[in-house]
Amino acid sequence: MTRRLVPSLLRDSLDFRRLFSGQAVSLFGDQVSLLAVPLVAVLALHADAARMGLLSAAMLAPNLLFSLHLGALVDRRGGRRRAMIAADVGRALLLGSIPLAWAAGVLTFAQLLAVGFAVGTLDVLFHVSYATLFTAIVPRERYVEANQLLHGSRAFSTITGPSVGGMLVQALSAPLAVAADALSFLASAAFLGRIGAVEPPPEPPSKGQLVAGMRFIRRTPLLFASLASTATINLFNFSFWALYVLFATKTLEVAPATLGLVLGAAAVGGLLGAVVTGAMGRRLGLGPAFVLGSFLFTAPLVLVPLAAGPRPAVLALLFAAEFLSGFGVMVLDIAAGSIQQALVPDRLRARVSGAYMMVNYGVRPLGSLLGGALGATIGLRPALWIAAVGATLGVLFLLPSPAMRLSELPEPAE
Repeated sequence: MTRRLVPSLLRDSLDFRRLFSGQAVSLFGDQVSLLAVPLVAVLALHADAARMGLLSAAMLAPNLLFSLHLGALVDRRGGRRRAMIAADVGRALLLGSIPLAWAAGVLTFAQLLAVGFAVGTLDVLFHVSYATLFTAIVPRERYVEANQLLHGSRAFSTITGPSVGGMLVQALSAPLAVAADALSFLASAAFLGRIGAVEPPPEPPSKGQLVAGMRFIRRTPLLFASLASTATINLFNFSFWALYVLFATKTLEVAPATLGLVLGAAAVGGLLGAVVTGAMGRRLGLGPAFVLGSFLFTAPLVLVPLAAGPRPAVLALLFAAEFLSGFGVMVLDIAAGSIQQALVPDRLRARVSGAYMMVNYGVRPLGSLLGGALGATIGLRPALWIAAVGATLGVLFLLPSPAMRLSELPEPAE
């Protein structure tokens, strides 16, 4: 009976079970660290708003600076699993240096910036290597099923991780809570070290190798439309989130504890989205499910600037916005990820992943700056309207693309 409750892919593939286990532990640790690292800056180092902005920028900057180069390096050198293990061990050592320096009384904000930048760089190395290892482990016809499980563990970690992180910070202090994330990376490395999948051979050096991933995206209509859509969504979504907490707490006067419950609704919606995406893809087609997920991720955000009036109505709108948006982003991520994994040939996976990350993640700090500028000049509620509508308009890139006609996984593009 217990065996039947375990998803078939986890039963059938030992290598996938190890990949899933490592990622589940690491994602949980990430959620703890997402709360603990900023709290180290605030509580232990008394950082002000400007320094908090610098810390966020330090962690995001490697996506812009190194995604193309690390993608080309991984495709040229091979050894993707070894690169991922090295990234995990490196991140564990870097994060572990924070509680050690704090205990010794020598922790500085400069160290926190350096750790944030270095961890961000190793994040890029891990993620550009990941796509190739995933496709070496998972049969093509099971990409959606595998992504449902992996993204489902991410949604579950967002439900439980911040709560555990808050308890660890309160019980142990913020620097010691960061040690939990360091240990999670070591666990991930241990699971990856036991995977025996055969990777495709490295790509021989060639002219134009650095920009090959970007060229491939530009010449593949479905992938180009996907990047244009998700980058637009990310730009305005990060504009939205730069103002959301301030708007909710100051304008709508939502208490912090209540806001935490509201934000938790997104994780619950995400968990439901992970469960039903496969069925949606079979019923609607994988491409239309991708388009629908993009719309459901962004359109409900308009409920936030719409919120006004009696407190129950305000909270109902905020809960609905978070739940529906969390559901949509999970459908979007699973469908888009599966399409990209099927579409990109093995020899280009790391380079395409690097090029995609450079644009899709690179717009995030720009979006935060845009949101701050709009909020300061025209006010919070009008700025949130612009951000919510702008994100929803990103879906328009998908409507004339092959996505609307895609019923199942596409064949690899030339």
